[in-house]
Amino acid sequence: MTTGLKTAVAANPPAAPPTAGPAPAPRRDWRSALRAWSPLLVLLVFAVLPYSTVSVPGVFDGPLNGPGTLQLLAICLVFGGLAAGYDLLFGRTGMLSFGHALYFAAGVYGTDILVTRAGLPLWQAALLTLVGGTTLAGLLGAIALRTAGIAFAMVTLAFAQVGAILVARDFGGLTGGEEGLSLDVSGLPATLVGVGNTVNLYWLALAYLALVVFVVHRVAGSPTGRVLAGLRDDERRIGVLGLDPYRFKLLAFTLAGGLATAGGAIYCLLVGGASPHVTSSELTLSLLVMVVLGGPGTRWGPVLGGMLYMYLDHRLTAFGSSSAVDSLPGVLSAPLSQPLFVLGTVFILAVYFFPGGLASLSTRLAPFRTLLPSRNRRRSP
Repeated sequence: MTTGLKTAVAANPPAAPPTAGPAPAPRRDWRSALRAWSPLLVLLVFAVLPYSTVSVPGVFDGPLNGPGTLQLLAICLVFGGLAAGYDLLFGRTGMLSFGHALYFAAGVYGTDILVTRAGLPLWQAALLTLVGGTTLAGLLGAIALRTAGIAFAMVTLAFAQVGAILVARDFGGLTGGEEGLSLDVSGLPATLVGVGNTVNLYWLALAYLALVVFVVHRVAGSPTGRVLAGLRDDERRIGVLGLDPYRFKLLAFTLAGGLATAGGAIYCLLVGGASPHVTSSELTLSLLVMVVLGGPGTRWGPVLGGMLYMYLDHRLTAFGSSSAVDSLPGVLSAPLSQPLFVLGTVFILAVYFFPGGLASLSTRLAPFRTLLPSRNRRRSP
């Protein structure tokens, strides 16, 4: 019987299992494609914004292409880039500097002095200012980075205070003292002078923000960026690997200072001069608030935090002096008329409810999105 069973099996062998064909190419999720192209789409939207005549009541005083709206947006863009550059120090390298405003002020005053006092063309003044501000950041960083922790923060603050004193006392008769120094527009190109050319300054500010974001992201994604992240997490481990933490921190410090100097040059063109408030330590503290508000060490958090902070700073000033606030009872009108009070309240609420900043908003809202009914889910019979 066994022999017959073997013979039957040999005559009729079992059919081989069907072989699987080539695996289908994975479909790329449209969300991933949108996420990859979203920076260019946002850049395109901001680039064509001056062609829009749409008015947004309550958000802006005039249409989107109005000179006042474009100047406000340009200032927000500049400080978005400035916050992203400061995040290269604080969020990505772990260095808390209280003197970053010094390099921004170097860009503002350097451009103004070289154009107004020295009579140089704008492109020469901007180039010399950028080189000088970057060199200043490298020299002062080489000294400050000999310390660490709170000592480093205090040394950077001391350097910034020296710069503020020199500006306030009108060093060499160049800065204008407490009155500031207005920009001589006769030395500027005609395309950057006048209310009608505010759109050109807006595009210049947008180009600055795009450049800063590009530089910071390239550095963060490079081997140098991974070393900077290692310094933020554990500096001793970087030293054990045979790398010099001092040189990498100096590189980040100098690069951030150069980016701040470039932003100062554009800000000088936007406001038409220089004023002592750009040298104050309050500006550096504002940068720190911008980064924390947006989310330190994230891709877009500091940019969003910087733009939102400056927008609120300007709009709340107008809101505090409006008739709507004056008509409120004194217990409400007194605090609401102070922009810093409202900004501080917003910052406290944001840090309490969103510790990771605005960048963590999508992650924290993800559980709520899962509770919503899916459109693709079939209805039960």
